[in-house]
This record gives sequence, structure tokens and C-alpha cells, in this order.
Amino acid sequence: MKPQRKRKPVLFWFVFVLAALLGLALFELGKNTLWGWALLLCLLAGWALLRLRVLPGSGFLPRFGLFLGALALMGLLFVLSGPREKPIPAVSGGKAPATEPVTVAQGQLSGVRSPDGQVEVYAGIPYAKPPVGELRWREPQAPEPWEGVRVCDSFAPMAMQPRTNPVMGSLMDIFGYHRFRLSLTDNWIEPMSEDCLYLNVWKPAGAVEGLPVLVYVHGGSLTTGQPSYGEYNGEALAREGIIVVNFAYRLGVFGYFAGEDLAAESPNGSTGNYGLLDQIQALRWVHENIAAFGGDPERITVAGESAGASSVNALCVSPLAKGLFTRAIAESSGITAKVPYHTFRPMSEALETGRRIRQELGVSELAALRALPAEKLLQNSQPNDSMTVDGYAIVEQPYLTYEKGENHETALLQGFNVHEADFFCMGRKVDAENYVEALRPLYGEGAARAAALFPPEEQVPDYRYLIDPGGSAKGAYNRCVSAAWFAYSHYNWGRLLQKQGVPVYTYYFTKDNGGLGSNHAGELPYFYGNLDRHPGNYDDGDRALSRIMLQYYANFVKTGDPNGAELPRWPEAAQAPEQVLELGAQIRVTPDPYLGLYPLIDAHQDQLAAQQQTP
Repeated sequence: MKPQRKRKPVLFWFVFVLAALLGLALFELGKNTLWGWALLLCLLAGWALLRLRVLPGSGFLPRFGLFLGALALMGLLFVLSGPREKPIPAVSGGKAPATEPVTVAQGQLSGVRSPDGQVEVYAGIPYAKPPVGELRWREPQAPEPWEGVRVCDSFAPMAMQPRTNPVMGSLMDIFGYHRFRLSLTDNWIEPMSEDCLYLNVWKPAGAVEGLPVLVYVHGGSLTTGQPSYGEYNGEALAREGIIVVNFAYRLGVFGYFAGEDLAAESPNGSTGNYGLLDQIQALRWVHENIAAFGGDPERITVAGESAGASSVNALCVSPLAKGLFTRAIAESSGITAKVPYHTFRPMSEALETGRRIRQELGVSELAALRALPAEKLLQNSQPNDSMTVDGYAIVEQPYLTYEKGENHETALLQGFNVHEADFFCMGRKVDAENYVEALRPLYGEGAARAAALFPPEEQVPDYRYLIDPGGSAKGAYNRCVSAAWFAYSHYNWGRLLQKQGVPVYTYYFTKDNGGLGSNHAGELPYFYGNLDRHPGNYDDGDRALSRIMLQYYANFVKTGDPNGAELPRWPEAAQAPEQVLELGAQIRVTPDPYLGLYPLIDAHQDQLAAQQQTP
């Protein structure tokens, strides 16, 4: 009788390889620490050794128990070895040399130089006292002075906000932003704190004076975002002779919470706009101190994208911001509609949201709310993503201020992208049967007419994502939402300024690429000259377009006119009515693609405004 041949553990190796690949993928997507990786490899080796050497001929239950134990330990290790917080250096590429000290109102500070020595960066400069404890939900206070030379070589923590799970963030980078790279050096996350009121300055190296200044307000629906984001890093504009400033401000429940008791304790009767008041305080600090960096306080331009653009619009109408800047840049949002579709709400709604938050947290007294840990406050489920008319920072619906001519900007560069709404509409299926009804919240009685102007069509394949249910009318629906939520803001803002004789320059970004494409925020790295921060996503055509867009931006900050030698001519809106400058595979003046929709939105806006005024 022949001896029985030993069975090869084929099933084990199959299961082992699958589990190992899953574990390795999760640890990479989750940005787990290096010691976690080391223990994971030890765990996998130990599992294989036990199965093949200790339990080679055992029954099913011991082998299955070993399998479950290995998975449980892998999960525990994944949780325990997650990424740790690490401050982001102001300049990448290793240790950077320090600058000479700069003296501001609060004391002396030093920054760091870029690797080529052409740009100086000063990161984490306090522009207000920490808004914690008794200063939570109060108007920002001037920062405290300090002794000695403050080292400003790293970005301060970002404002409190819901933190994206690292695995989900990596998946978004893979399928949405197309910027994920395999690496064992990115196993950290950015710090986050309620103590967040800090700003950052980029300037040309050396002794300079009288330079124009750009102050940037980051976006993120007034609930997320951080000034360390590489898409609007200020280094490239600093090389063009511009001083760039950006900053963090209070977000979500910390920045836009409203309450009657908060209004009662405020010397100005204000509540609900703390994030906007932070922005005004940052502008005030820049106006008072930017000369120390070589900037001209009378040549400040404010800029922003998405909710940052809505904030710029609010700064343009706030009486508190008068005299703090001259020109404005707004990308993909605004609040000049009679009833803005987003980032703005009536005070009654803001107060009601505040009441629901108190009920949800089980805390009603203001003192108890201020005593809650910041992490606890973040756990509420109510939206705090909008500014409001508080009678102090914003005294009336913004369009009324424009009609009176009491706004502040002396020139405006603005625009929108072709696929603005695609990400925001991702979870909805729209086909020919439900298309008109889907448009009704945006166009009211004009929904059928809007559907006729943009007949049902599917999404462009390059802008179709795995989790989007699509539909035969989804592409057309996305365009109509883009028109109402984003493009209309700029159409209306522009025509209000044209009545005042204020120069307006409007763009339409259409460039496809390997990154965000022409989705919402896709234009940012072009205007700020940061395409090379995502190698592989952009080609020579993208870089050529970025050089032109960067020059437009720089010229506008310097003079109020984006045009310059050897640049394609960008006409003022008054010179080319109903035209926009397309920034895409070609640069050309072309009709605004949504001209037929704007009258329908106007009519619906009138109806919405009438409903709000009805008791």
C-alpha cells in the first residue's frame, strides 16, 4: 500500500494571500504608522508559521479559530496604529533656513525660506486670541503680545471640523481627486484645534516694500477646510511679486452657531457670524501689519473659492470690512441672489438650528455649552454652514447693499466651472421621467422651460463616478444645478457691479485633466500655479494654461485689470455683454452657456423672496 501523500494547504494560502492583501491595502489607505506596518508583517508571519508548523494536521475548528484570531488582531492593530497628528511644515523638502526677524504689533517673528531662497514663508502667526472658553462664540479679540522671536515655520492646527476617515480620504484621492500615491512617509494627519485663529504669509525673499497683497479665504461649505492645502499655496504668486496671506477661521457650530442669549450678551447684538467676524479680524490684522513684510495696506485684494467666495461677497457688503481691501476675486460662489441657494440663511433659521443643537446635546445654558469639549460639540448633526443677517457684520440681504452702492470692491475677477455641481449631485438618479420635478426646487414654475433649454442627456463618461447612479438626464441636470447654485451667483454679482460702473472680468473654466478636471475647485491649482504638486495629473497643455491664468491673477491683484502683454485679451463685462472668457483647451471669449436659464432663476428668486417676506 502506497503511503498517503501530504495534502498541500492550497485553501490556506488562498485565504492567507487575500487577507494579507486586504490588510496591506487597509494599512496603506489608512496611513497607518510604520510600527503598525512592522507589527502587521510580524502578525502575518506568525499566522503562517502557526498554521503550517503547529497546526498542519489539525481539524477545522482550530484552523478556523486561528483565522478569526488573526483577523481580530489585524483589526485591533489597524485601529491602534492609525496615523498620528503632525504639524505641516511651511516649506516642504527638508529643513529650511530661517529668515531674518520681522517685527509686527505683537512682537518679532521669523519664518523659513523656500529651497531656492526666492520665497519666504511665515506660518502660524496668531491674528486673534484663541476663541476658547469664555471666548467661544464671541467676536475675536486682538492677539496677545509675545516675548522674544516667535518661530513661524509650521502651519497652525486647522479649525475644528468633522475629520474624514483616512481610508475614505484615500479612496476619494483615488477616485475623485486622482492624487493618491503609494507611500510609507504620509502616515500622519494634520492637527486640529479650537485654537485655530492663525494666518500665513508668503512673500518674495529679501527687503521689499509697497507690494500688492492677496488675502485668500478658503472654502469648504463653512464647515471644513484648512489654509495648509497645497492647491492654493502662495509660493508661485509670491514669485510674481505678490504677498499672499491665508488663514483659518471658525467653522460649523463654532463659527455659525446662533442663539438669542448670545445676541443679548453681545455689545453689538450679533450672533451667527463668528467665522465671518474672524475673517474681518484677519483682514484688520493684515491691514495693520502687512507693511512689516513689504506689503502695501492700501493695495489688498480679497479672494476665495466656493464658500470662500461667498465669504468674499459678505466681506464686500460688511460695514466692518470697509477700508480693509480694494479688489475682490471670487471663484464658484456668491450670495447676491435675493435668496441665496447656499451659505446663507435667514436669522430665524439660524436660531432654530441653534435650538435643535441644544436639544440634541442636552445642554441649554450658555455657560454649560461653553464648557463642553470641542469634540462633543462636533458630534451634533445639525447643519451650521451658512451666514446670516445679524445687523452687525451683515446688516441686510447682500443684494440690497449692492443696489444702494454701499459695497466695497472697486474691481471683480470671478467665474465658474463647467462641472461645478457634479460632486454635489452624485447620489441622485435623474432620468427623463423625473427631470422636471428634480429641477423644480431650483427653477420653480420655470422648471419645464429649463428642461427644454437643456434636454435630457447622460453624464460625460469622464465625469461619471462609481457611486453615482446616473440616469438618462443626469448630465443635463448637473448643468442646470451648476447654473443655479454657482453660475447665477456670478451673473447677478456682475450685473449689479456693472450698474455701478465697476470693472468685472468673468471666466468659464472647462479644462479636462488628470486631476479634478473642471469639477468644483478644479481651477484652483491653475490660478495659484500649483499643478506640479500633483505630478502625473497634468500635462504640458495644462501647465501652459496655468502660466496664463497665474498671470491674469497676478495682474489683477497688481492693477485691477488681468490683461497684460502677450496674454489673450480678457474683456470687461461691460465691453462684452453676456460673454465670458473660456479657460480650457483654448482661451476664447464665448457666450455665457446659461444665458437662457438666468431669467428663469430671476423669476423663481422673486417668488422665493416674496415667500420670505410673507408673515
